[in-house]
Order: sequence, then C-alpha cells, then structure tokens
Amino acid sequence: MNRRRGGAQGSPAYRPPVARCGTTGRDADSPRPGRWHGSAVRHESGKTVKDAAAWLGMGESNVSKIEKAKQAIKVQTVRALCQFYDVDASKADYLIKLANESNQRGWWSQYRETVPDWFRQFIVLEADALDLWTYENEYVPGLLQTADYVRALMRSNQPTMTDEKVGQQVRLRRERQERLDGDYPPRLHFFINEAIIRRPVGPPEVMREQLAHLIESSKLDHVDLRIVPFSAGSHPGMSGPFVMFQFPEEDAPAFVYLEHERGAVYQEDPGDIDRYTVIVAELERLSLSPADSREMLSEAANQ
Repeated sequence: MNRRRGGAQGSPAYRPPVARCGTTGRDADSPRPGRWHGSAVRHESGKTVKDAAAWLGMGESNVSKIEKAKQAIKVQTVRALCQFYDVDASKADYLIKLANESNQRGWWSQYRETVPDWFRQFIVLEADALDLWTYENEYVPGLLQTADYVRALMRSNQPTMTDEKVGQQVRLRRERQERLDGDYPPRLHFFINEAIIRRPVGPPEVMREQLAHLIESSKLDHVDLRIVPFSAGSHPGMSGPFVMFQFPEEDAPAFVYLEHERGAVYQEDPGDIDRYTVIVAELERLSLSPADSREMLSEAANQ
C-alpha cells in the first residue's frame, strides 16, 4: 500500500508556535487560574489603565488586579472593555469565553486527591491554549481515550487502584474532553507512535472501540491526528512524549510539558521552544497524512 507522509494532502498546514519568554502568572491552586490577558488587549488599543478605569467607573487598582487574574472578571466587564478597546468580533467572542471559563475553572478541585498539583497546572494550560501539539509513544493521548481504555490502563498500570479512584480518572478525562470540544475548541495536533495502535490494552473489544474512537475524532475540524509509522525509523520523538502549548494572546509564552514518573517539567525558555518547534516539524514530515493514518487505524481495528 502506498501511504502518503504528512503534508499537503487534506490536512491543516503546520503552524509553528512563536517562542516567547516570560511567565504566565498562573497558579495551579488558584480558583481562577485562567487569565483574561486584558493588559495585552489594552496595549494594542493604546489605552492606559487610567483610561480603562474611567470607562468602567472603577479604581485603577481594580483594573490592574483583573489584568493580573487576582480578581474575578465579569462577562459584562469584558464586553465593555472589548467595546472600549475596539476589539474585533471574533476575538471578543474568545475573550468572553475565556472570562466565563476562568470563573468556572474550579471544576477540577473535586479531583484534588486524584490529581497532583503539577498536573492541575497542565489542565489549566490545556483549557486556555489555542493550539496543542501532542506526541505520545506508549499510550493513546488522554484527550482521545475512551472510558474502557482508561479503566484497562489504570488496572494494568496500578493493579491496586480502587474502583473509586479508577472512576475518578475516567470522569476527569471526560471533563477534559468536554471542555476541549465545545463552541471554541483549540486546534489539537496529535502525533501517535504506531506501537500504540498495535499493542492491545484490555480485551479486544476495548481496543477496537478505542481505535474506532480515534478514527471518528480524527474527522473533527479542529483535530489533526497522525500516526508516526515504524517505517519512519529513528526520529526525534523517541526521546519521549511531550505537549506543546500555544496561546492566542501576543504576550503569552509558549510552553512545553514533559512528564516523568514523579512529576512534570514546564519549559518556556525560547531555546527549548525552538527545539521542540523543530521536533514538531520533523514529526509532521515523517508521519502519515491524516487520511492514511485513518486507514492504518482501520486496519488495526479489523485485525
């Protein structure tokens, strides 16, 4: 069979992330970890904090706290500022959505006993991102896992895990998936090692359902799913799985998330971002096209 490698045939063009330095100011334990990034929007408009405060009829310190995510922001305040800053409709819609989510992001607090601090920060970044590039070499990415696949995975990785804990893991993944498949989903780019679809996890019916779910997910407009085949040989993804985040705001840094057995590392140094940008481009070059990836998934499901 003549499979095409990644690139032009029917797939979104690769959009490399922009390396930016700085910190996000997000706190994984904050009830409002998402940022509205109002300062960036204000700077673009040429307005000052004093101007915004006068427009809103509030103190300058309140505007500063809102911009730094130290104070909740109401949706009507976002609308008023978007009008004052002359923000275009599509960006205003996004900012309103972000404000809504930033006041609701405490949903994951119910999983405090299940989710370590370092992964709560990941959930926050995941929900705020405009683009996510994910490479996995051992497991189906969490955002694409079916409930039965999660259960089988938990049972094999942690045989002593209680049914309650397993159920929490299933619900957590479902919550994450629902939040990334709404009206304004981020663009999701997945590179999956072929070994993942060849190695059975759980009974045959669980794996068939999981592969079918990957096929259906790959057809979504905001999802670009590609298999990195064995035939690609040695490639830079072999150093380990990663997730790279890019955010819509001009002042927001890109991040690379690297997980290890006892925690995770969040890299934002421009040199590291540049290196992973090259890795993503190379994985795109070596991977199958989305259509050929679906064909390989279908073959694996029918074996």
